[in-house]
This record gives sequence, structure tokens and C-alpha cells, in this order.
Amino acid sequence: MNTIQTSGRHLWLFVFLAGLFITNAVTAELISNKLVEIPFSFNLFGKEFGPFVTIIGILPWPIVFLLTDLLNEFYGKKAVQRLSWITSILIAYCFIIVLFALNIPAKQIPGADLTTDAEFNKVFGQAPWIIVGSIAAFLFSQLMDATLFQWIKNKTGNRMIWLRSTGSTVVSQLVDSYIVLYIGFVLPGKMNWSDYMTIAPTNYILKLIIAISLTPLIYLGHYVVRRYLSSANKTPEIVQA
Repeated sequence: MNTIQTSGRHLWLFVFLAGLFITNAVTAELISNKLVEIPFSFNLFGKEFGPFVTIIGILPWPIVFLLTDLLNEFYGKKAVQRLSWITSILIAYCFIIVLFALNIPAKQIPGADLTTDAEFNKVFGQAPWIIVGSIAAFLFSQLMDATLFQWIKNKTGNRMIWLRSTGSTVVSQLVDSYIVLYIGFVLPGKMNWSDYMTIAPTNYILKLIIAISLTPLIYLGHYVVRRYLSSANKTPEIVQA
């Protein structure tokens, strides 16, 4: 009886965390067609950074960072890697549905304040290169994050949670920041090399600040999950396989 309860507890927690992970990743991609300014600036080595202009899609990413860490910690590298592949496929599927929706004419009803084709296309009509860049950057950075996390954990054991969590995110998001801009903007000729080498580091610094600021939440997340799984003996094979 205890084994069934343990396996069920691990499994349902994984389903919840995976669902939340996928939801945040897909939402981030869908809302990324809007720029916002973050009124924060600082001086580093004589160079001024900020205020930051970035996409609103960065809003769900702190949750993705946190969930990646928890899934890595309690379900292992293979679970995160497979979930990353699944999420990438679902993001692509979502954009395919959006593409069909973009090509179906909107019906206008007199007196009703409904979205027009132009308004709908402006919000959801992201360029194909940006979509490809986003998916490629997400997948590559997540696979790298899972690998680095496991490598650091093998070196440090159960000590220094902050190092494997923040360290893996810091490196993976460096790759993410450069890949998404290069594929989405440089390759199609929408951004020159000079702007690319200015914007990419700025976006990375913003993600770096977010990753470091999440450290207390990482420890809180570990505490909550460990309490929830306090009666568990092992992760079920359906997740680890």
C-alpha cells in the first residue's frame, strides 16, 4: 500500500509540474510579440546597463527556470530532456494552429466590438524565423541546462543547491539569448551584427538578474516538494525510464 501511495504521489506531482512547465513555455511564446520597458539600470565596470527593453514573453520564464530546477532535482536529467522535447513539439503545434487561424477570415457582426483580421494578425502573426529561433533556443538551452545541472550535482552531491540551480541557468540562458536573436533576426536580415552584439548581452544580463533573484524561491520550492514527498522512497519508473 505504501509503495502505491508513494508512486502515485511522485507521479501526480510530476504531472502537475510538467503541465505548469508546458503552460508557461507556450504562453511565453504566444505573448512575445510585445515589447516592454523595465525601469531598472545599473553601472558595471564603467558601462551603464538599463533601462531594459524586452519582450513581455519574459514574464513566465522565471517560473520555467524554477520548474526546470525542481524537475531536474527530483526526477532527473532524462525527465527534463524528454519534457523539453515534448514542449518544443507542442509549441510548434500551437503555432501551426495559430497559422491556420490567421488564414481564416474574421466574421464582423454589426454593433459588436470584435477583433478584426488586422488586429488578430498583428498580435499573433509572428515571423517564421522568430518562431524557429524561439523553439531552437528553448530546446537547446533546456537540454544544456539539464546536462549542466546533473554534472554540477554529481560534483557537489546534495550540497550547494544554489550552485547547480543558478549555475546551470546562467550558462544555458547565455546560449538561449544569442541563439534566439541570431536565428530570429540576424539570419533573415532584420538586425545587423552591431545591434545583435549590443542587444544579446543586454537580454542575457536581464535573464541573469532574474536567475539570481530566484535563489530564495529555489530553496523554498525544494522545501515544499520535499515535505510533500516526505513519505516517498523513490521516483517511479514511469518518470525515470
